[in-house]
Amino acid sequence: MSANRLSGVFVACAGLLLLFLIIPANTETVDYGRMRPQTIPDLCAILLVAFGVLHAIRPRGEVAIEWREVWRFALFATIAAVSLFLMGRFGFPVIAPVTALVVMLLIGERRPVWLATGALIIPAVVWLVVVQLLERTLP
Repeated sequence: MSANRLSGVFVACAGLLLLFLIIPANTETVDYGRMRPQTIPDLCAILLVAFGVLHAIRPRGEVAIEWREVWRFALFATIAAVSLFLMGRFGFPVIAPVTALVVMLLIGERRPVWLATGALIIPAVVWLVVVQLLERTLP
């Protein structure tokens, strides 16, 4: 199976996962309004499935797998998963700045102002907006 077809199958499977597991588990049912909360996410998931299948059936162009990029993606996916786990245990305010700093250092950022902005100011603004303004909880 070519990388093109494999990417189409992956996108279609991700769409099915969203449609049948993730979206139903994470949307609230409401008895008001003209549109159900899951309408737009469901539509996007259906489009992912349709376009993924279409791409798997009729791939265009040629794609080669760059293993260096695959390993780099795996590293960042692992960092994200570990960060989510740690946020559940220690909370967003503790883990988000550390995660942001680690990611910025791994992508090569070395300027102190940008490191401080990304690791301190942006997580603080996210916390202020989500927790204080929107009155939602963060892990």
